[in-house]
Amino acid sequence: MGNAQLPIGIFDSGVGGLTVYRALHNRLPNEHFVYLGDTARVPYGTKSLATVERYALENSQFLASRGIKMLVVACNTASALALPAIRERIGLDVAGVIGPGGRKAVEMTRDKESPRIGVIATEATVASDAYLEAIRRASESAEVLQAGCPLFVPLAEENWTREPETFSIAAKYLEGMKQFAPDVLVLGCTHYPILRDVIQQTVGENVKLVDSGEATADE
Repeated sequence: MGNAQLPIGIFDSGVGGLTVYRALHNRLPNEHFVYLGDTARVPYGTKSLATVERYALENSQFLASRGIKMLVVACNTASALALPAIRERIGLDVAGVIGPGGRKAVEMTRDKESPRIGVIATEATVASDAYLEAIRRASESAEVLQAGCPLFVPLAEENWTREPETFSIAAKYLEGMKQFAPDVLVLGCTHYPILRDVIQQTVGENVKLVDSGEATADE
């Protein structure tokens, strides 16, 4: 096959990356894709840098062995902690989700002079400050508040999108975010769009939500 006919590889820690696959397929309907969801080792967001990097490299090498032409790291935690190591190891074009998500957030803010942007993500992604740095590269004046929401991943994996417990957990996680009152809230984990309705109802309809997977597909 010619290089143009080779598939695009995508990996995530579980089913959350299917939100990225869907966005890519909608925008690139003539492309072929190979998807790897590492459900045996989900979640990544509570694990160490060394562990996440090792998992990400194993996933990347597996997909590279399938004859892909480029790789999309759908997992935000892996994008935050392992992109340089992946690029060095597999020798293919590699796209992460954090840079596009940060740029899209700045683009969508109402106040371009002093944008207020919230980020919700796994504990590891928040600790890395990867989104903070991506947003600041796009807008030095941006005010950014980050919040870790680790239980959102297992809730999404179980497809608990309407249960009272999910709304209760969202209210607890997002209490400080509501007080911050951002223009835009970045869903900084590919699992979080599965809980989009819960998150939107919790933070209010006036807050615009940024799906980092959709932003990556657009770019």
